[in-house]
Amino acid sequence: MLSSIIGSEITLSVFAICTAVSIVLGIGTALVSMFKNRCSQSFAVALAVLPAIVQIVITLVNGNIGAGVAVAGAFSLVRFRSAPGSAREIGYVFLAMAIGLATGMGYVVLAAVFFAVIAAVMLLLAAVNFGNKHDSERVLKITIPENLDYDGLFDDLFEKYTKSHELVKVRTSNMGTLYELQYRIVLKFAQPPKAFIDDIRCRNGNLNIICGRVNTDDAL
Repeated sequence: MLSSIIGSEITLSVFAICTAVSIVLGIGTALVSMFKNRCSQSFAVALAVLPAIVQIVITLVNGNIGAGVAVAGAFSLVRFRSAPGSAREIGYVFLAMAIGLATGMGYVVLAAVFFAVIAAVMLLLAAVNFGNKHDSERVLKITIPENLDYDGLFDDLFEKYTKSHELVKVRTSNMGTLYELQYRIVLKFAQPPKAFIDDIRCRNGNLNIICGRVNTDDAL
């Protein structure tokens, strides 16, 4: 059942079956990549056709020492490309390439089973938001005058509006007349309440306050 359909010679019907399976599984990979994820049209199209492209390369060098060179070259192109991509995108690219390798060697059933298992795992992990940090985690930047003692200045507000807080950075600005405090906080609410910002404004003399999401850079 999991054996290769390619014999000593590649017939037109066998080649058509391998190509059709590659395209179908490539489209499936593109659809999975778009589930709960921002995906550009060009990336989705590339995922859809990548298995068929890899399949034709492997088919042409099947049973030849050039197969190893082709595989090594193909995987190196994924790493050394012009624009960096996220870890998730790299995972989908490798999935598409693995499908192309399997279909190129005639293991169409194995490719379908492999895709079904990996796609199910990816969809499940995306559905449960696996690996995601607190949605309510924020970076809070507060500017205060130099004459204010920032030690414990906002502790009562943090106790009221946050689950946890940590002062991660202090720097001076405006020729040393201002301090910029950077906190990492986990809010008790999905969005920072207006009362929280207003209470901080009363403490810092209505200077700048910035509250935003934590930037997680997963580019490879």
